[in-house]
Order: sequence, then structure tokens, then C-alpha cells
Amino acid sequence: MKKKKLIAGNWKMNGSLDDAKGLIADLINGLFGVPVLKDYCDFVVFPPYLHLYAIRHALHGREDLLYGGQDCSMHDNGAYTGDTSAAMLKDSGCSYVILGHSERRHGLGETSETICEKAKRVHESGLIAIICVGETEEEREQGRAQEVVNAQIEASMPEGSMAENTVIAYEPVWAIGTGKTATPEDVKEMHAFIREKLAGKLENAADLRILYGGSMKPENARQLLATENVDGGLIGGASLNAQQFLDIAKAALA
Repeated sequence: MKKKKLIAGNWKMNGSLDDAKGLIADLINGLFGVPVLKDYCDFVVFPPYLHLYAIRHALHGREDLLYGGQDCSMHDNGAYTGDTSAAMLKDSGCSYVILGHSERRHGLGETSETICEKAKRVHESGLIAIICVGETEEEREQGRAQEVVNAQIEASMPEGSMAENTVIAYEPVWAIGTGKTATPEDVKEMHAFIREKLAGKLENAADLRILYGGSMKPENARQLLATENVDGGLIGGASLNAQQFLDIAKAALA
């Protein structure tokens, strides 16, 4: 059976509680209006932590629209002020956790080794880790894009990673929040490279979903989602608009 596309919306630190409730209501109505979407796509959104319980209440246990955490602690519990554990996210009803987003790798200096420890906690809690990898513009210009991505995959994925508990999101750093998008050729080449590297690590590498996470929007979604080895999108700005988010998903039907 063909893999469903995973359409993931990273809301980042955006929106009030009322905004979050309104966005979820719009997504629920939109999915109700196009029921065939759930046959081709899985949906997950990543609201700010403080909105998780409101989202849980709004969804009432729906299985066609899941939600997750934007990050988690590498620790199970203890004196780690400000941290949120994977187990806490599980208790909040989360299904997925984003790890290693470029804004954390480059903005906060988070290392692949730290991301690996976080992924262990995510797996232990029965959640799915979306592990982000990607090169900077300088690294690409130096011809090191594949080298950098391979090193991130090797160091960020813990033992026991498999298609059932792990997703890889390729996000070229230079395309995050800039409006720039990698060419279809760039995306195809990198996703094929990632698949090849995963095949050397996992028995079921063909089943593991690889998302594209660099400024996917309705205008380019059809071409990107039709690209070989692109199994969905990790969407930022466009996920804050229900219609745009669903239009991206509809592109997977084409």
C-alpha cells in the first residue's frame, strides 16, 4: 500500500489561545468538507505548549488530526526549569515531537548528540520523533550539503529508530522563513541521498517518511509532493492559515 503523505504544521511561537481554537475549528471543518483527504494524508499540528490541552479538548480524540510538541527535554524529570519531558507530552495527548529544528540547531546551538538523547526519550514514551536535518547556505555553496546532512542523520538517530517511531524532515536552512525554496532537482537529489543513507541503517528504510521542510506553500506543494521520496511536508507559515494548509494537502491528490 502506498504511504500516506504526512502533512505537518509547525505553528512555532504564534497565536493566542483564541487563535489556536479558531485554527483547529477551521481545520476540522475543512477536513469534514473534503473527507477523501484523510485517505491520502495524515495530519499533525504543533501548537505552542500552553495551547496543548485546549487543542486536546477541541479535537475530542479525533484520529484524522493529531497534534504534537515542538520540542522536548533530553531528561525524564528533575530540576530542569523550563523543560518539558516527552512523557508529559504523551500525557497531554501528543503523538509526535519535532526535534532538531534549524531554529534550535542554529539559533540555540543544539547539537545532534542532544537531539539523539531527546529522540530516545520520545521513543521510550511511545511517541514519534520528527528529526530535522539540513544544511546552511554556506555549507551548500561549499559543496558540503550531503556531508552535513549525513553527519546529522548519523548522530541524531538513536538505536531502535524505525519507520514506526521516526520521521526525517529535510529543511535546507537557507529556505526556512526566507521565502526561498530548493529546486525540485535539489529536493529530489537530497531526499534520494537521505533514503540511501537510511537504507544502510534500517531494515524498513523504504517505509520511513521523509518530509520536505523549506517554505512549502500551496503554490509549490504539488510539484514538491510529487517528487520521488518526498513523503509530506513540515510546514511553517502556511500552517497558520487553515485554507493554505489544506490546499497543500489537496496538492497530494493531484
